[in-house]
Amino acid sequence: MTPWQWVGVAAAAALFFWGVGAYNRLMSLRNAIGDAFVQLGSHLKERSEACDKLLAAVAPRLPSEQATFDALASAQAESQAAMQAARAKPWAPDPVGSLAVASALHAAALTRLLSLLDHQAELRSETEIDGLISELKLIERQRAFTRQVFNQAVAQYNEALHQFPTRVLANLYGFSEARSL
Repeated sequence: MTPWQWVGVAAAAALFFWGVGAYNRLMSLRNAIGDAFVQLGSHLKERSEACDKLLAAVAPRLPSEQATFDALASAQAESQAAMQAARAKPWAPDPVGSLAVASALHAAALTRLLSLLDHQAELRSETEIDGLISELKLIERQRAFTRQVFNQAVAQYNEALHQFPTRVLANLYGFSEARSL
């Protein structure tokens, strides 16, 4: 082999290994999104269970507020369905976007219920209901933290995706931009 052929082989090998390294880096970052989503999903499930308990405790005592309870139950069902869809591919923008919308609707319905309970002093004085509200607020803080971790993982992935020269290979490998919550 001539020296120029050796240079060509070395350049081809360097490009190949760079491509493999870029692919592995993007896969590692995409897997980090999946890991962060698992934590977020567990907090969303805990929030759903806490909301179910709170609805079961409060609904019989406030029959005139059935519309508020129905709105929360509906938002909760939509949020759970969106979470199941996003669980398969948490780096895909469409299911995560649907989850973001469903989560916002759930938060609005939950805020409405908590506001309603703030005006019901006799219910808030009951230890069971006050405990459920405290548990729900704790879960919301934990969920906010895991959502931040998820969004940071998405930001790192998207940043790596847009860096040159990895951006050149991203389309070839089938990587697309992820969406944060």
